Amino acid sequence: MKKRLLIAVSVCAATSCLAVSVSGALAQQGTEGGRGRGNRPRVALDGPVPRYPDGTVDLGGAWTGGGPVQDMEAQGKFKPGEIPLLPWAKKLLDSRTPEDDPHAYCMPMGVPRQAGNYPWRFVQYPTHTKATHIFVLWEGNIHSFRQIFMDAKHPADPDPTWFGHSIGQWERDTLVIDTVGFNDKFWFDRRGHPHTEQLHTIERWTRKDFGHLDNQVTIDDPGAYSRPFTTTYTAILQPGEEIMEYICNENNDYGVAGGFR
Repeated sequence: MKKRLLIAVSVCAATSCLAVSVSGALAQQGTEGGRGRGNRPRVALDGPVPRYPDGTVDLGGAWTGGGPVQDMEAQGKFKPGEIPLLPWAKKLLDSRTPEDDPHAYCMPMGVPRQAGNYPWRFVQYPTHTKATHIFVLWEGNIHSFRQIFMDAKHPADPDPTWFGHSIGQWERDTLVIDTVGFNDKFWFDRRGHPHTEQLHTIERWTRKDFGHLDNQVTIDDPGAYSRPFTTTYTAILQPGEEIMEYICNENNDYGVAGGFR
């Protein structure tokens, strides 16, 4: 068995981010698991939607995409200036640069942003009966996780957090996630679209077929936008991919930037 040590290092503004992965997989045939780069199984992405024994859609798999990264306006297919920013929010957006992005300093990406092209997963618990929780696990940035409560209500006054307080329910084959209780620290994208603690998001995740997962997200933040607006992003299944270890800490002393080879 041949072990592979994959080290990816990116240097962010005033910080270094170290991504380290150790995979003990063989140089396997195309139908086997593992990271899968250059070795991905041949899978029909337009195949049928997988389901659990009770008929619930299985959102499992390693996905990339499904949210904005560089520019919510362009990636959301808005016309220039179409996103209804309030004047103060537009001024703040225009003053921001990618180098100041909190995500580049190892901070969580918030909602609905994704961490570049790094894979992520939905994990349902339990799987043998009606789910009480669904978790989102990300490889990128700080190896973040998010929890969606499937049998709860929002607290009356939630403490502001990076991912907010999320509750979910199934509407036929669509997972609807309602989230409040955000802090105002993260950016929607590297361009710097802002928000306030009044932010309320509703995500509608629909697995269209085996390999495509649509996220129709409505952003409602009267503190920064004059009206709610909705856009859709599509995540793509990455057969054979796995979430790998990723370490991102401010002033990281490891990796090439810290002299480690």
